[in-house]
Amino acid sequence: MPAPGGTPVDFGAFVRAAAARGELVVQPRMGFGAPARMRFGLAATKAARATSVGTITLDSYTRVGDLAAASAALRDGTPLNGYPIVTHDPAVTGQVLAGIRDETFPVQVRHGSAVPGDIFAALTALRINATEGGPVSYCLPYGRTPLAVSVRNWADCAARFAGLRELGVEPHLETFGGCMLGQLAPPALLVALSVLEALFFHQHGVRSVSVSYAQQVNQDQDVEAVYALRRLCAQLLPTPNWHVVIYAYMGVYPQTDEGCYRLLGKAAELARATGSERLIVKTVAEARRIPTTQENVAALEYAAAVAARTAPDTGRDGGEAAPVYRQARALIDAVLELDSDIGRALLAAFARGYLDVPYCVHPDNAGRARSYLDEQGRLDWADLGALPLAGLVDTAGRRGRVTSAGLLADLSYVRRRYDGEPAPPR
Repeated sequence: MPAPGGTPVDFGAFVRAAAARGELVVQPRMGFGAPARMRFGLAATKAARATSVGTITLDSYTRVGDLAAASAALRDGTPLNGYPIVTHDPAVTGQVLAGIRDETFPVQVRHGSAVPGDIFAALTALRINATEGGPVSYCLPYGRTPLAVSVRNWADCAARFAGLRELGVEPHLETFGGCMLGQLAPPALLVALSVLEALFFHQHGVRSVSVSYAQQVNQDQDVEAVYALRRLCAQLLPTPNWHVVIYAYMGVYPQTDEGCYRLLGKAAELARATGSERLIVKTVAEARRIPTTQENVAALEYAAAVAARTAPDTGRDGGEAAPVYRQARALIDAVLELDSDIGRALLAAFARGYLDVPYCVHPDNAGRARSYLDEQGRLDWADLGALPLAGLVDTAGRRGRVTSAGLLADLSYVRRRYDGEPAPPR
């Protein structure tokens, strides 16, 4: 049976083919509740002066499984902050995609759900073969769903999604693990979580994956981290169909247009310098409101232009001696030694504190590890908790570095830096 809304293309193969031509694939984080607006946004993304892929970002009600509220909003005409793909009739979504999704323009669904069963059912019915998330990264930051429930949900959904291959459609899953809480997680933890979630997806049948890394504060440290991520994927992923996606900074964003573009430009430079294949952009409106289609297109075209004039920089690959690589490898190895089933290994690792996300208040996160920004803007560990990094990180004298005033200053560091504001007292 033909796929509703056009034939889906292998998302991973599309991105890697663009990279082989020297092109960075750029992508917005775009979602509108009204089908006509969603179709207009996808068409504008496709027409942008860039190598782009489309995004359908889902609404908050759908993300948490409150489908009754999503239905009521549609019935009452209440605006939604994303596209309710489960609630809209599949024929409606098929019309959104018709004539837009094709071999030149794949579309990915983004959501943020620890309970994504209904979402994956809708994707499968529509043959939408690219989405993102993960058992850890779509659980700990977004609510209080028990981690064990999220792991079980994601195992079931990944296996169901993998079944698309039997219909001649290659499913693609992107880990969100490299974006935990958006900021103040040291890069080694982001890299480790991204690799572990990719291994989890593969264990449950998905053969086309992408691994994420969110731009942090220090460009040199980010370059080191992305090279570590690439090296670990080459060593550990049992599939050649993978690529790296960089997220423009996910913390407190600049308020000025100039600051926003400077920060986005650095993200594009990071992607190109490290050979990353795809970039999720942000717009000048991030600090104020949901961006318009026009603002998204402007961000796509700006990022593509910066990338086109930036050369790869393989000379900055620190190899296996790089601190981020060594720390990330230690975290991954410690988790994989706990159980051959990666889902059970993840649960055991969080229970023991081998994985611990700084400042994450989810009940299944130990909350003992702490991080801080040093004088060069590099993210480092102030307290390891039970993280298996004692031989690699010296936290002596650092615990007192984390204060409430210092934490607030760190959270707004990027906005102040790119907007040209003075630093507050710590």
